[in-house]
Amino acid sequence: MRVSRLIGLLLLLVAGLASARAADGSATTNTWKTELLTWRAEHAKELQKPNGWLTLIGLDWLKPGDNSFGAGKANAIIIHAPVAATMGMVKLEGETLQLLPPAGGYPKGLMVDGKPPENPQKLASDNPGTPSKITSGSVTITVIHRGDRYALRIKDAKSPDRAHFHGLKWYPPNEAYRVQAKWIPYNPPHEVPVPTILGTEVKSEVPGEAEFVLDGKTYRLEPILEQPGDKELFFIFRDTTSKTETYGAGRFLYTQFPNHGLAQPGELMLDFNYAENPPCAYTPYATCPLPLPQNRLQVAIPAGQQRYHE
Repeated sequence: MRVSRLIGLLLLLVAGLASARAADGSATTNTWKTELLTWRAEHAKELQKPNGWLTLIGLDWLKPGDNSFGAGKANAIIIHAPVAATMGMVKLEGETLQLLPPAGGYPKGLMVDGKPPENPQKLASDNPGTPSKITSGSVTITVIHRGDRYALRIKDAKSPDRAHFHGLKWYPPNEAYRVQAKWIPYNPPHEVPVPTILGTEVKSEVPGEAEFVLDGKTYRLEPILEQPGDKELFFIFRDTTSKTETYGAGRFLYTQFPNHGLAQPGELMLDFNYAENPPCAYTPYATCPLPLPQNRLQVAIPAGQQRYHE
């Protein structure tokens, strides 16, 4: 999904340059709308990729010790896909992860990062860094690290959700929900616990707040930085459309940094037409952050993406 967001940011930059050269308002509107619709099409393509969120078929938490996994019902983790009865065991000791073969050795075709695995094979989780990829046929398995827990994230490129993808639903483009916001920095940034759909919390950095006006009323949203070195702000918000038309837990919005950086007062564009559903809108096996209490707005924002499952 990050590739899609980067494409969106590039398109926004191009649109801004084109708008600056536009001779009249209609040309500016046409350019903005074209770039928005292009981004939305790219967003749908990202979801449909062989490793997109539509391929997620499992999320199983690891226990200390050996965790067998495969299609067989005797495994600690059962994979509902055409894989070997037992693919191996993930051994968890503290923060150390290893892949061990079952009796008789690893099944034919099983790979770790594109190579036959060793015995034992060291595994890396997604936090920090890039996780190891266990692959077998159309199935890819990685280890995710959330709080003090580890889990196997299981994807299948031939999943029913990917095969039966029915497209995305969006509100029509509406410039009324493309608002210029005032950036109010926090010096120093705040570190806050962000709730997740799992009932856990993740410490995240909040560098400031964006203040904007809708229908004559002033609202504020706090973004987080997902990781050090990020070049975009991540807003998690909920509005009153979440009760009926948009995803109930809230939506995501990524923006460029304010015009004077994070540490100085300035301005930034909040274009809610780019508001997107979190991965949890497509699968019960994702681990999504939820809006901070102050980001649960008591106003309708009928812009961006609508509910996927209806």
